[in-house]
Amino acid sequence: MTPFQAPLDDIFHSLRSLAGDLPGWDADLSEEIARHFASLAEGVLAPLNATGDQQGCRLENGRVRMPAGFSDAFARLGEDGWQGLTAPEAFGGQDMDHLTAAALSEIFSGANHALQMVTGLVPGTVSTLLAHGTTDQQARFIPRLVAGEWLSSMALTEAGAGSDLSQIRTRARPDGESWRIDGQKIFISGGDQDISRGILHLVLARTGKPEDGVKGLSLFLCPSEIDGIRNSVSVTRIEEKLGLHASPTCQMEFDGARAELIGVEGRGLAAMFTMMNHARLDVALQGVAHAARAHAIAAAYAADRQQGRMPDGSPAALSDHPDVQRMLAEQRTLARGARGMCHLALAQIERGDCPALVEFLTPLCKIHGSEAGIRSADLGIQILGGYGYLEEYGMSQVWRDARITAIYEGANGIHALTLATRGLRLDGGAAIPAFVDLVVRLAPDDAELAGRAQQWQATALEIAQAGDARARADQFAHDSATLLSRAVLLRLDA
Repeated sequence: MTPFQAPLDDIFHSLRSLAGDLPGWDADLSEEIARHFASLAEGVLAPLNATGDQQGCRLENGRVRMPAGFSDAFARLGEDGWQGLTAPEAFGGQDMDHLTAAALSEIFSGANHALQMVTGLVPGTVSTLLAHGTTDQQARFIPRLVAGEWLSSMALTEAGAGSDLSQIRTRARPDGESWRIDGQKIFISGGDQDISRGILHLVLARTGKPEDGVKGLSLFLCPSEIDGIRNSVSVTRIEEKLGLHASPTCQMEFDGARAELIGVEGRGLAAMFTMMNHARLDVALQGVAHAARAHAIAAAYAADRQQGRMPDGSPAALSDHPDVQRMLAEQRTLARGARGMCHLALAQIERGDCPALVEFLTPLCKIHGSEAGIRSADLGIQILGGYGYLEEYGMSQVWRDARITAIYEGANGIHALTLATRGLRLDGGAAIPAFVDLVVRLAPDDAELAGRAQQWQATALEIAQAGDARARADQFAHDSATLLSRAVLLRLDA
């Protein structure tokens, strides 16, 4: 199996090319931090990836047990301060920027996606607490998350209420100054594990009437334990999945569990989106990580594997064949384009001058990044042939782990519909000219790209004015991603 090596040069070429003009961003410091994390990823996290996949998680006496070595690896993450990378210094964090966090997120996912899944919701939880929590809630929970003492989970999904959150039936009822939650949640990543002392569950529950739909939902903080006593939260099963075997996907029962409201009652979905938007860009970077990892494995195998002969009769490596070269080139293009799109979105978040563009880029990156990872892994299997279909080289695990990214944190079809509706109409359609300007600025001397951007704008305006955009949403999303990826690649190759 090809050992994992963090693609630091590619990551920071992309960051410098696409976000290097961001005021206050220290690229050299960011790269130094990433190199330190890469050593941990290559030496500690990556060696657990295959064994974690083979062992999986298990449910024993109502508690989830993680694979061997995961607890020690997480302890290192906490001790070295990585869990609090972007958290404010006042809470023990390092107060680093989104771009540095993106570099580390890609490296982590490439090394061990399953462990990244279990630990990766902490930054979004901290952001949610900072945006919507009280001073007391922030003081009680953020330091625990930053120190690596606690992890967090996001409990939204219910049977029959997957993408349609208006159908949520889990209820929260007042109990003095606190609340009690009753109901069942499914598909909860990291709903339980034995690597942290506690878990802070963010639970979306109904406080209004069923007919209120999403307006009757509120967000709650539900700790796994209170004053050292287990809360009334239990895991009834962990799912048997295609991939991510070392990331426990839990079915959970809340039986009068004690909780506290975060934010405003009835505005739970808005509060939860603080966490979900972070998670969606993180998923896009997971896709990038899989695209890059699949290319690395395939390129190493193709260079070493002797297959057939050259036209002059000399022995040929697999990488000498044009069809293999074509597939390797597509893998690399997918990884570079999707990575650059994510970096652009994150830089735009840091700038904060066009929220409508961020709202457009976020689902676009989630769609393209996740599909890039799946496609690259599929090409990798094809390049390796029969060995790609086996477990020996790790390509099949890359494909299995990547496949979920187009489904969780919002199925890609739903994100495509969001792009074609809210994405084009928010703030009077501000994202449309901003997106065109972004594309043109990336390659200002390319007349063909400028022409394609103008054609895109005409289509976008037409769709924005349409009464029903559903039938055109998927094609529009992919056309948008193709255009922006093309601009990104031109800038990277300049």
